[in-house]
Amino acid sequence: MRLPIDPQADPARRAWVPCPVCDDARRCATCADRRNCGEHWRYLISNNGPVLHLQCPRCTSMWSWNTRPGITRPGGSTRP
Repeated sequence: MRLPIDPQADPARRAWVPCPVCDDARRCATCADRRNCGEHWRYLISNNGPVLHLQCPRCTSMWSWNTRPGITRPGGSTRP
């Protein structure tokens, strides 16, 4: 079942990270060079500090991605 595109999705708010479901950028030379590809971007729905909430416009999957894994907050707890 495909999800609808989130109502908060805005093409002006994009991120260039691999989609964990469809991996559509796997064979793209531009993405392999770590450049911003005009075809393989993701909607940046929102963020909570370093955690990005994303949606793939191709397969419509949604996921969260921590841009700072392993960083601890003052007091010792790790960021979600």
